[in-house]
Amino acid sequence: MKGKFITVEGSDGSGKTTFINSATEYLIKKGYKVITTREPGGTVFSEKVRELLFDSSNEIDAKTESLLFCVSRRDHIIKKIIPYVEEGYIVICDRFVDSSIAYQSYGRGLNKQDIIDINKYTTDGLEPDLTLYFNVDVEIGLSRTKGRDENNRMDNESLKFYKDVKRGYDELSNDYKKRIKVIDANQDYEKVEKDAFKILEGFLNNEF
Repeated sequence: MKGKFITVEGSDGSGKTTFINSATEYLIKKGYKVITTREPGGTVFSEKVRELLFDSSNEIDAKTESLLFCVSRRDHIIKKIIPYVEEGYIVICDRFVDSSIAYQSYGRGLNKQDIIDINKYTTDGLEPDLTLYFNVDVEIGLSRTKGRDENNRMDNESLKFYKDVKRGYDELSNDYKKRIKVIDANQDYEKVEKDAFKILEGFLNNEF
């Protein structure tokens, strides 16, 4: 049986990573074969690209950044995502193409259609079966991540940048309502998780 490809999107501080860990544990207990992964990253090669992208000492222009994400994504898809889906796994990925559109187009100001086109070429048109978008207000998300140790080059942007990225996510969620399901991540995490699990279970039970 073919598996499922599920992506989880949202700004830092939205609770998406915590949910991925909870969902993985829950689904495994339910008897599903599950693997989690992330972008950029997920393979040995892609993790090396991640180091380049996130190293605060590197100065990378917007187009170079967008292409590096594509390089990492291509290797990730071919070596991990597709093989595991074909083996019947639920693949849960922390970020995918929606992040590239939100960050590189809305955030960096690159042409949106260019980002869509290079990613379509990169992915051979692969799309997630379901995307969970953890929608958090920028100020709330930033307050949750303040003072953490793992901040990187992508965390050193202006408030405007993060608001532009959120606008990108919001517009994408409106454009792709069938695939992207929105969770109000401004709530207490217990409520956020409950709402996200309801959507996930509905998807797995073929309710939408």
